[in-house]
Amino acid sequence: MHRSYQSILPTHNKLLQKRWDTTYYDEHRRKVRDAVPMVDTKAPPTYMHLHLKLKKLQLEEERLATIERDNRILLEKMSYIMRTRGRVDNRNNYEYKSLNREKRQRELLRVTKENQAILYRINMRRPEYSHKKWQEEWEENQKFMDNISHYPQEWWIRESPKNSPRQTAGADESARDDEEDLRRDQEAQKKREKEEKLAEQQREEDEKKKQEEAAREKEKQRKKQEEEEKRKEEERLKAEEERKRKDEEEALEKERQAETEAPVEEDNSGNKQNESNA
Repeated sequence: MHRSYQSILPTHNKLLQKRWDTTYYDEHRRKVRDAVPMVDTKAPPTYMHLHLKLKKLQLEEERLATIERDNRILLEKMSYIMRTRGRVDNRNNYEYKSLNREKRQRELLRVTKENQAILYRINMRRPEYSHKKWQEEWEENQKFMDNISHYPQEWWIRESPKNSPRQTAGADESARDDEEDLRRDQEAQKKREKEEKLAEQQREEDEKKKQEEAAREKEKQRKKQEEEEKRKEEERLKAEEERKRKDEEEALEKERQAETEAPVEEDNSGNKQNESNA
């Protein structure tokens, strides 16, 4: 009894009810299996023409084919040129010549000379202020101050026996300062003297250079004059030789004319004698 089909609802025939329920259940499962969802959750469709661009690939292949063909043609031309002398003579023996090189050289020489002249004027310029004059005026003012002062200068330093240790230390420090100032003044004086000597040497060198340039210029002028005189002497000798040659040619011409006229006169005299005899 327990193996028989137990229907949920009351029925007259359990066998038929079992078949009907089984058919309904199978139909239900089929519908569940074949049910279509209300929301499309599938991946979007893929289009081949978006991922594989055949036109782009075709253009790229055509471009590479064109490059390959051009390279092959160029290689053939290069190999032909290497095997033979080629069809074009590409040798160019032209030497670059500047049209304004001389002008630029003259301009550079002019600027250099002007700069040298400016430097010479700057070096030869005497200073407007004389430190020697200032020193003399300061010493003169010091003398005037000594004359009108009630106490001599640095009187507190000269009274060393009665000074306290502090005053003695101050005096020593002041003396050291004076010695340091004197040393600095002496060094500055030596430096100025050295600079003056260097300036004097520079002026002497400039003078020597000027003298050498003047001597070279005179030598050039002398050589130029000698060449001019030599050229004139050669022209004079050539003119004399030309005149002598012309005189000799004229003398020879006159002699030839005299020789040709003499036989004619003899023939004329012989003819006259024959006529008289006849």
